[in-house]
Amino acid sequence: MPSSSPVVYCGYCIRAGSRDERPGEEGLAHFCEHATFKGTERRRSWNVLNCLESVGGDLNAFTTKEDTTYHAAVLKQDISRAIDILTDIVFHSTYPQGEIDKEVEVICDEIESYNDTPSELIYDEFENLVFDGHPLGHAILGTTTNVRGFDTKKAHEFTNRFYKPRNSVFFVYGDLSFKRIINKLCAVHQAKMVETAGPKARADDASPEKDKGLHTGRGGIQDIGNDAHDGDKHVWLDKLAGQKTIVRKGTHQAHVMVGSRAYDIYDRRRMALYLLNNMIGGPGMNTRLNLILREHHGLVYTVESSMVSYGDTGVWCTYFGCDPHDVDRCLRLVRRELDGFMQNPISPTRLNAAKKQLKGQIGVACDNRESFALDFGKSFLHYGWEKDINQLYKNIDELTADNLHEVANDIFNESRLTTLIYK
Repeated sequence: MPSSSPVVYCGYCIRAGSRDERPGEEGLAHFCEHATFKGTERRRSWNVLNCLESVGGDLNAFTTKEDTTYHAAVLKQDISRAIDILTDIVFHSTYPQGEIDKEVEVICDEIESYNDTPSELIYDEFENLVFDGHPLGHAILGTTTNVRGFDTKKAHEFTNRFYKPRNSVFFVYGDLSFKRIINKLCAVHQAKMVETAGPKARADDASPEKDKGLHTGRGGIQDIGNDAHDGDKHVWLDKLAGQKTIVRKGTHQAHVMVGSRAYDIYDRRRMALYLLNNMIGGPGMNTRLNLILREHHGLVYTVESSMVSYGDTGVWCTYFGCDPHDVDRCLRLVRRELDGFMQNPISPTRLNAAKKQLKGQIGVACDNRESFALDFGKSFLHYGWEKDINQLYKNIDELTADNLHEVANDIFNESRLTTLIYK
């Protein structure tokens, strides 16, 4: 994709995330992301790190539940160097055991740091509740016990299954000749690329939505003591989906999440939920929950809502942190706001204002070229085409009050909501 900037962004998006891990492999996709930087057939670990750093570039990676992305940012004269190092680490890493032994402790420190941050940890444990034991529910980082059991062999087994050209997309965003990029890619791949069969598509029976129904819940309240969180014991979450679950964390502040399963990336209703979510608890300070819980009642510092769509399902949730004594009051206020969207379609004036705000936020976000490039790559990986911002604006403009009303009654139905509380 063209750009007038002297900086170029490029990378590989690979269809391999934490949901692709087998039982006992939780954390392996993220582990492989780290280990991929530790040496190739042509480069040692230090050479990998120095390759782009020496020319002022950046080499990085991240893992999600459905994919792993390796990406670089360089000046356009260094694009060949970036393509070469990215292709080398993604397809020719050797995962030397000596380097892995050191990196394992780095990852374990990352896990412990994450576990010490309840406002982040609660998102993972909430999805574990909502997806009820499905691989989409477990944490991307995995557990320290699992990670300490990973080695060179496990890294090769996982990457041999998924790290293949036919299971990945290469993206580039910058002022470059398309022909030059193709020639360079052909050169680095033909040099040593021998590909076996790619991974099978994710089977329907691997989907948490195989019954095609949204989460209905089981009712009841479960109170979990501190013992349930000792070490890496997270199995307790697998059996409590659809309940109001209280975890005794001993934190000064209570952390609360309320939400349910939602729509996959291909569902047309997703756009209506996207707009609803932005009105309820998006990034603006004028969202309904921020105005009510923070500005009007002074009960919270942080309140937000979010939605994530996967290939076959999704999740919507709202989060807030408050004084433990205010949890019930905040929950009632959240419920009142959700009920308001369920009871009556919103007015044309309110709908148009919400659309204008969302389109403006999207436009501003697209001005971040690195973020735009990464989204561009993932769009091709999952959809097979580039998401056009003008088409996105058109889809938002076409939403009606009835669309939002229907989705609100589907997603915000109290019988479908799961609640997780840290106290």
